[in-house]
Amino acid sequence: MHYKGSLTDGTEFDQSYKRGSPLPFQLGAGQVIAGWDQGLLDMKIGEKRTLTIPSDLAYGDQGFPGVIPPGATLVFETELVSINSHKE
Repeated sequence: MHYKGSLTDGTEFDQSYKRGSPLPFQLGAGQVIAGWDQGLLDMKIGEKRTLTIPSDLAYGDQGFPGVIPPGATLVFETELVSINSHKE
């Protein structure tokens, strides 16, 4: 997943594009904020989606010190670049 994260005022706090590699994670495994686990369901490879995530599905009243203020709503521009099926 490639993404760009910002606050609702447009302040960017993170993005995978600058690092040059997408973020690997398993959907529904609690590896990312709950808003991603919910908002990225049913995406297809190559699809882009904008997610506006309320604080209770992001970092809540604690925020992320020095990066995301307490109670912040977050906006993510996302792009699904690949899917790795994991069968056991």
